[in-house]
Amino acid sequence: MSDNEEKMILITGGAGFIGANLADRLLSKGERVIIFDNISRPGVERNLAWLRGKHRGNLLFMEGDVRDREAIARAVRRATFVFHLAAQVAVTSSVGDPQHDFSVNAAGTLNVLEAIRASPQPPPIVYTSTNKVYGDLAALDLRAARDRYEPAGEAVRRLGIGEEQPLSFHSPYGCSKGTADQYVLDYARTYGLAGVVFRMSCIYGPRQFGTEDQGWLAHFMIKALNGEPITLYGDGRQVRDVLYIDDLVNAFLSVRANVAAYSGEAFNIGGGPGNATSLREVLKRISEMRGREVEVEWEEWRIGDQRYYVSNISRFGERAGWAPSVALDEGLVRLCAWLSELRQEDASRYATQEKL
Repeated sequence: MSDNEEKMILITGGAGFIGANLADRLLSKGERVIIFDNISRPGVERNLAWLRGKHRGNLLFMEGDVRDREAIARAVRRATFVFHLAAQVAVTSSVGDPQHDFSVNAAGTLNVLEAIRASPQPPPIVYTSTNKVYGDLAALDLRAARDRYEPAGEAVRRLGIGEEQPLSFHSPYGCSKGTADQYVLDYARTYGLAGVVFRMSCIYGPRQFGTEDQGWLAHFMIKALNGEPITLYGDGRQVRDVLYIDDLVNAFLSVRANVAAYSGEAFNIGGGPGNATSLREVLKRISEMRGREVEVEWEEWRIGDQRYYVSNISRFGERAGWAPSVALDEGLVRLCAWLSELRQEDASRYATQEKL
């Protein structure tokens, strides 16, 4: 690639759930997008095919891995803006192979930052971190209601957990994502790069091929549609705030439009208290949608699991004029509709293959 080639928006991990939705929005607006992805996660090849079928002219796919310094440097040289989404995303996988987790999340992010720093015109970066940087929040004073945990403190119950919460990395995943989180902020401080961190809660929506370890809400829905039991770890009263993917993309675009105003800062991004739900409550909603009870199997608590995490989104919301617009019930309906369409496509494809 030569320096005079047209610059584009780079999305690392762009064939994943979040990346594909972000790329679709940008491409629909006439933007030119580079998707940099190693196509390692199940379902991402379908997302890439979907994007290619819908947007032919302005999409460039570069197959590569953020651990490959030369490959990511080639991509960054073409970038006017970087959304860094590529990651190892599962706590359980990080516990099983912490070296791989570190090499992707921490060292991979450092490779992206170094490529940006070496650019003649360093592009801004938005990095997607996680609520896991706050640890298991074991010191949070909670009370157990019938189907959920609730904070004893009125302020946390009303607003959620803010960015002033001390960092407390727990699990190799928390350590690697937290390391990358701090590197992005420090490169903004030390080298003057434009960098913003989103510490994200649970994101859900179409193009998400949820697994037990990541994308739990989509995973629950897939299991329910297949009539299979769902495994809950712990007691199912864990509370999370969930954010529909379209609202996250809105937040991304808001930052991109005025990145200098947010550079060097980290923001908690999620559905906030208005979209907080427990695992048990989600299963009740899904059972009502399906018209039959979801079968549940129980296992022990997992490492670093937070009994309660709800994002205090007021800081970013007030600064950006942003707020979630899709309520949980509506989001679940949309997710279920997309998964149902996907099942029909698979059934049709299988029937065609059988005929052949």
